[in-house]
Amino acid sequence: MTRSTTRISSAAPLVRWFISSATLTVPQAAGPVAFALVALALTGDTSGGAGMILAMTLAQVAGAIPITRAGHGLPPTTFLRLLVIFRTVALAAVALLAHYAAPFIWLVAFSALAGAVNGAAFGYLRTVLNQLAPPAKLPRALGIAATLNEVTFVLAPVAASGLGTLSPVFAVLVIAALGAIPALLVPTVGSIATEEMHQADASIISPAILLWLICAAAGSSTVAALEIGAVALALHFGYAPALAILFTVPLCIASVLGGVWVSVRNRMGSRRAVLIQLMIMTAGAILAALQISMTVTVLGAVLIGGVLAPLGTYYSLALDSLAPPRKRPEVFALLRTANAIGIIIASAVMTAVSLSTALIVVSCLMVTVVLVVAASSPRNRDAR
Repeated sequence: MTRSTTRISSAAPLVRWFISSATLTVPQAAGPVAFALVALALTGDTSGGAGMILAMTLAQVAGAIPITRAGHGLPPTTFLRLLVIFRTVALAAVALLAHYAAPFIWLVAFSALAGAVNGAAFGYLRTVLNQLAPPAKLPRALGIAATLNEVTFVLAPVAASGLGTLSPVFAVLVIAALGAIPALLVPTVGSIATEEMHQADASIISPAILLWLICAAAGSSTVAALEIGAVALALHFGYAPALAILFTVPLCIASVLGGVWVSVRNRMGSRRAVLIQLMIMTAGAILAALQISMTVTVLGAVLIGGVLAPLGTYYSLALDSLAPPRKRPEVFALLRTANAIGIIIASAVMTAVSLSTALIVVSCLMVTVVLVVAASSPRNRDAR
C-alpha cells in the first residue's frame, strides 16, 4: 500500500516516538500498585485499588472507538496530545481527591475518565509511526517499541512502590507527569493524504481483522492469568509470596529478548511462523496449567514471554495492511482494546474459579485460537 506522506528521514523524530510509546503506558503499568497504596491509605484495604484499575480498563474498552472517531477531523498528533493532556488532568484529579480524602467513589470515577482515552491514544500513536518509519523498517521499530514497553511494565511498578511508600499521592502525581511526556515529545506529522481520505471505507470488523484481534485477546488473557496468579503459584509450590517474581521476571526477560529478536530480524513473520508461535504460547500455557513443578511452570512462562513481541508485531503489521487508511487509528485502538479484554477475561475467570481452573481456561482459549488460525481460509489471509 502506498503511504500518504513524505517520510521523516531524521532519526530524532523516531527516537521521540519511542520515548512517547514507552511513557504512554506508564499509568497502566504503575497504576495497580499506586492505586492499591492510595486505597490502603484511604480505606485501610487495597481492594479499592483493584476497583480503580477495573474502572480504568472498562472505560478504555467502552471509549476506544467513539473517542477515536471523535478525532477524525484533526491531525493525528494534535488529537493525541489532547487525549494525553485529558488523561493527565484526570490522574492529577485522582491525586488531589486522594490528598483531601474525598469519597472513594470519586477516585474510581476519575480513574475511569483517565482510562477512557487509553485505547484511542494508543491508536493515534501507532498511526503516527506509519509516517515516521518506512514499511521496510516497521518491524524493527515495533520490535524496539515492544522491548521498551516491557521495560516500562517492569520498572514502573517498582518505581510506584518506592514512591508510594513515601506518599501514595506523590506516586500518582509522578505517574501522571510521566504519562504526559507523549504530549511534549510526540513528533508532529500531517493528516492522511487526500487520495486516501476519499478511498471507500471498508468495515473495521472484517473476518481477517477479527481473527487477529481474537488472537491478541487470547494471548493477553494468558499473560494476565500468569501475572495475576504469580503469588498463588508461589504459594502453591511452597514459596513466600514475594517470590512471585520467579514467574513474572522470566516472562518479562523472555519478552524483552523476543523484542530484540524482532528488531534485529526486521521482517514480518510468515503465516506459518505465526502459527508456530501461537503453538509455543499454547504449550507454555499448558505447562503453567499443569503446575508439575516450579521449573516446568517457569519454563511455561518463558515460552509465553518469548513469543509475545513477535506475535504483537505481526498483529500490528497485519492490521496495518488490512485497515482502511482513514480508520487505522480505530483498528489500532481495537488492538489495544483486545488486549484489555484479555486482561478482563483472565481477571473475571480467576475471581470466579480457582487458579488451576483459570489456567486451564486460558489454555483452552489458546488451543482454540491455534485451531482457528490453522483452519482459516487462505482468502482471509493478510498481505505479507
